[in-house]
Amino acid sequence: MSTEREWVGSCGTPWGQWYQTLEEVFIEVQVPPGTRAQDIQCGLRSKHVALAVGGREILKGKLFDSTIADEGTWTLEDRKMVRIVLTKTKRDAANCWTSLLESEYAADPWVQDQMQRKLTLERVQKENPGFDFSGAEISGNYTKGGPDFSNLEK
Repeated sequence: MSTEREWVGSCGTPWGQWYQTLEEVFIEVQVPPGTRAQDIQCGLRSKHVALAVGGREILKGKLFDSTIADEGTWTLEDRKMVRIVLTKTKRDAANCWTSLLESEYAADPWVQDQMQRKLTLERVQKENPGFDFSGAEISGNYTKGGPDFSNLEK
């Protein structure tokens, strides 16, 4: 089964890619080799993200859903990629982001389906820590995080 840090399906963009887990959204932006941290301007708020490199805007807009602003981080990796990590406010399988921004960088329908399957499987693994679902496939009712069994008698 995937760990919290393992991606759930990536969505390619002109500047890189984004992907998500139950709890986080990851944004990876390719920048010119040799980029220095001081060349990067990154603004992370609950519903907005902005990234510029060397004064050139790369990404800016209203996020698909809210995040915990205080927990958002960015790092420059190998002086050629900026990784932004956002913590979702709603951390459950029913909260599968279908796009990064409200009106841009949507996952295609197949990727959305794969994301929802994996988030639902991740939810089931989290709810059943003693079981190994690493080879499991999910089918049937998995939209919006799958069926809710929380009200069943134990």
